[in-house]
Amino acid sequence: MSKRLVYVVSEDWAFITHRLSLAKHAIEKRYEVIAVTNINDHGKNLSDIGIDVININFSRSFKKPFLDLVSLYKLIRVLQRYKPDIVHNVGVKISLLSSLAGLFSKPKVIINAYTGLGYVFSSNSKLAKIIRFLLIPILRFLNSRTNTWTVFQNENDKLLFIKNKLIETSRTKIIKGSGVNTNEFPYMKEPEEPIIVMLASRLLWDKGIGEFVETASELKSKHPEVKFVLVGDIDQQNPMSLETDTLNDWVKEGVIEWWGHKQNMSKILGLSHIITLPSYREGLPKVLLEAASIGRPIVTTNVPGCRDIVRDNVNGFLVDAKESSGLIEAIDKLILNKELRLRMGLAGREIILNELSSKKINEQFIKLYRKSTRPLKL
Repeated sequence: MSKRLVYVVSEDWAFITHRLSLAKHAIEKRYEVIAVTNINDHGKNLSDIGIDVININFSRSFKKPFLDLVSLYKLIRVLQRYKPDIVHNVGVKISLLSSLAGLFSKPKVIINAYTGLGYVFSSNSKLAKIIRFLLIPILRFLNSRTNTWTVFQNENDKLLFIKNKLIETSRTKIIKGSGVNTNEFPYMKEPEEPIIVMLASRLLWDKGIGEFVETASELKSKHPEVKFVLVGDIDQQNPMSLETDTLNDWVKEGVIEWWGHKQNMSKILGLSHIITLPSYREGLPKVLLEAASIGRPIVTTNVPGCRDIVRDNVNGFLVDAKESSGLIEAIDKLILNKELRLRMGLAGREIILNELSSKKINEQFIKLYRKSTRPLKL
């Protein structure tokens, strides 16, 4: 008899990019899969592969409590209707809402997968501190329930939760992200010059966008032929989002190119020579997995999540966060040395194949599903 598995994800595009491979694998393993998400463009795509799709317009911001209450009510109704064996939540806020819904609908198992601790845990702004103060006792209670498991993408996030007594350590697991499909992101030879240094992410200040632009401005004087490219869109719901006017000003000054949101990331990343992500903190950034898979050297920060993908001086360079001098030096070194770029790219591909392919990650989640639903021995 198949088990019923409900994924709760804030946006359908995030489900497509980060969880679709796992959902397909779960279907192959005879799970009945339901996706609860905000449907924009991909509902039919999910339905076509055998996933039941439920639309809830989640707000990713903590600034709209009324909308959150509406989402909570709808989520309770969905879980009561489907009576799932497993509810797999993705992200801090979704995990909070879905775990609260679980108090009323009583799914057999709840898996809260934290893809990074985001604005609430990484920012020291007054708003973030207030939200954090309010959330901690709620998370502590919800995560202490015997049917709840917590998945982290890196050791640092797990240790932060342990330090704040937010989890039962015996029901935790580290699974490094969602992996990358090595067939969809095959090794690609470096394209012809001019060299392109690319940063692909949501356009948030805490992704290191400011440091990237400082680096571009500095290196443009030395390497005027090199292109510095931002790929991604602004995120209106995130308080750390850049403004469109700021981006347009940088483009007008000739410091960067802004390509906006792109769908075919394998093709887009393949146009690059160097990938960078000078982020302040991550869960496990998928773009760096994809960059390593296609064989690009990476310059990123020595912070949780990023350093779980990049080995310093092996498949890229690790630099200090929130400053541009190390970023400038590392990118300059790669611009000047094609042999180094190729060697690091090949090393990155091997790391992905051996440790971080979606196939390996999917199997780890299936093992957790089986373990968490196994009857307790008395």
